[in-house]
Amino acid sequence: MPRKKTATTRRSQATSRFPRRPFEVDIFMDQFLTLVCNTSRRYILELLAQPDEEHSDGPYERRSGEIAEELGLSTATTSEHLHLLANANLIVARKQGTAVYYRLANHTLVQAFQTLLQALDDHYRQRQADEPASYE
Repeated sequence: MPRKKTATTRRSQATSRFPRRPFEVDIFMDQFLTLVCNTSRRYILELLAQPDEEHSDGPYERRSGEIAEELGLSTATTSEHLHLLANANLIVARKQGTAVYYRLANHTLVQAFQTLLQALDDHYRQRQADEPASYE
């Protein structure tokens, strides 16, 4: 019985027509995309990327409770999402007294992701506009 090909096997057999990145970069990309495929985590990143007028002059940060309230999540669920994002170095935590504040660790990466989200949103809207109306 033939053995199932693993990602490492497929990678070593890939032809030169594919971009070659260090293996660690591919792992980081996979982890990033896995994290942001979750709607709540994606919203957390978007929330931290959009400071209001009051916080536009420096690093924008929010307390975990504020994030939970804004997104309508429980504090336990929010805490788990924040922990995963922090472990991936996408956000940074700062403790002040009993409060924990979070901010983005890499604005450029999140801005690039937001550009992708906007492009996907535009594509979806265009696709919806191009589809003929269904008649019932």
